[in-house]
Amino acid sequence: MASVSSPHVAVIPVMAKGHTIPILHLVRLLVTSVIDLSFPQNVHPELQQGVVSTDKFPSMSLFVPFVTATKLMQSEFDKVLESLYPRVSCIISDGFFPWTQQSAMKLGVPRLVFYGMSNYVGAVFHVVSKDQSLMDRNSDDEPFSLPAFPWIKLTRNDFESSFTDPDIDGLHFQFIMEVFAATNNSNGIITTPKAWCVGSLCLAEPPKAAVQPLQKPASTLKWLDEMLANGKSVLYVAFGSQADISTEKLQEIANGSSKCDEIVHEEFLERVKGSGLVVRERVDQVEILNHPSVKGFMSHCGWNSVMESICASVPILAWPMMAEQHLNARMVVEELGIGIRVLAENGSVRGFVTSECIEKQVRELMEGEKAKEMKKKVKQLSEEARRAMEEGVGNNILFLKFLTK
Repeated sequence: MASVSSPHVAVIPVMAKGHTIPILHLVRLLVTSVIDLSFPQNVHPELQQGVVSTDKFPSMSLFVPFVTATKLMQSEFDKVLESLYPRVSCIISDGFFPWTQQSAMKLGVPRLVFYGMSNYVGAVFHVVSKDQSLMDRNSDDEPFSLPAFPWIKLTRNDFESSFTDPDIDGLHFQFIMEVFAATNNSNGIITTPKAWCVGSLCLAEPPKAAVQPLQKPASTLKWLDEMLANGKSVLYVAFGSQADISTEKLQEIANGSSKCDEIVHEEFLERVKGSGLVVRERVDQVEILNHPSVKGFMSHCGWNSVMESICASVPILAWPMMAEQHLNARMVVEELGIGIRVLAENGSVRGFVTSECIEKQVRELMEGEKAKEMKKKVKQLSEEARRAMEEGVGNNILFLKFLTK
């Protein structure tokens, strides 16, 4: 029940699992802090519930047209905001809904932007966007340094083509410019780790035993228990909910990983010669990563997955697919030293990766010379992440300051 005296925050996430999950973790922190929250629903009378989610798209090329089209909901969205009681005092919006800045101005309330990505990526984008000459290279794999961060080595291949070779008349470029403009006019940015440092948000989720004490163990966990009992180490493989995995790439992953001694757990639609478990439905990734049999994570390096792996003390085999994931992979491997990068035979971060390359990199992650050091570092980071969320410490203090603004 809403309290008249409490701040009332309207939360608007993008309809994508990678965006919705971290903002729900933020909401969990907010509701424990005497704040009333609303998720505007049924914004448009002709829009059926549950029919729109980006993981249902046949191709991620539809993402920008989709989020751009959501602006058509703005007039109805404004009506919903005006009807809420108590009166909305703040809007927290996903950054990919720039039109909510206009809604906030119309209502006369601050808008805070939520980006479920790292400050590392945000800082890199900020520097490169101000000096596009950094991108003037002879090849896409030629390394260059950032003046503000000289120890960071990047290539053009660490960015999407829409960033390195923008079509200023294209829909993608126009959308990004609108997002940047709306963010600059907002009252702040909420980011995980002013940007308000409120993460690691995945740690806001309570232990499963406290939430579902009567639920029977999932078949996935049962299988992991069997692997643990047999002394088997498991490599967990997942590329998020939106990556386009070709049949050819899938076959190389299957062939390369099945040659290793580790049991392979894959979220794919085929069995890997009987050596792994295939899960067709969505899994509880946090629960899997925290299982003691899981010793490595082949990941697309979406920021949610990176944070969940760090908090579970699991090293990462970094295989980014799109968006800012290549920069996340750089940070995981070169800055934090808790992972190994999947590379093509020619050493490029893009290009076709053979099963032989995958086999070599899986072995290096699970049993190579660097494995012990990576496990030590990721465990230290996990402990630091948990300390940052403790009451009266680090990011918890910043979160409380954020609430008082």
